[in-house]
Amino acid sequence: MIVGYARVSTQDQNLQLQIDALQNAGCFEIFEEKITGTKKDRPAQNEMLKMLRAGDRVVVYKLDRISRSTKHLIELVELFEEKGVEFVSVQDNIDTSTAIGRFFFRIMASIAELERDIISERTKADLSAARKRGRCGGRPAADQKKVQLALKMYRSEDYSINQIVQATGISQATIYRRLK
Repeated sequence: MIVGYARVSTQDQNLQLQIDALQNAGCFEIFEEKITGTKKDRPAQNEMLKMLRAGDRVVVYKLDRISRSTKHLIELVELFEEKGVEFVSVQDNIDTSTAIGRFFFRIMASIAELERDIISERTKADLSAARKRGRCGGRPAADQKKVQLALKMYRSEDYSINQIVQATGISQATIYRRLK
């Protein structure tokens, strides 16, 4: 089955251009969504992903319509590959049923992996350098005098937790953690 996915970012935008392109590509069913690209949870996309079976084909108008980021796009294409589903982007001329289309996504996956490795190496090097300078990382410890004042205020039962937080600057989590 050929399935389409169309998305625009706001309620004011129109899906018709994408729908026309997906119908021309032979889509049997089109999942439509009006939701920002930054949202991870996309109900129509989730529904589409659940119903896909081996041999199906997912068609989008452009790559940016289906994914939030390069990493997300690669994860989706890997999911499609695991399920035996082909992926097509009409405007970007990408079709994973062809050798060139599969090659393109393998190159993208390799670049994404390289980027993750470089970030990891850089982070480890920065942490090591900081340790050599005597820094351990993490948040600074809460001022003990303020913590004791917050606990005293809490135990007096004269103040709400919000009043204590505002007066001392000590978070609710710290207060409750110290009470245990």
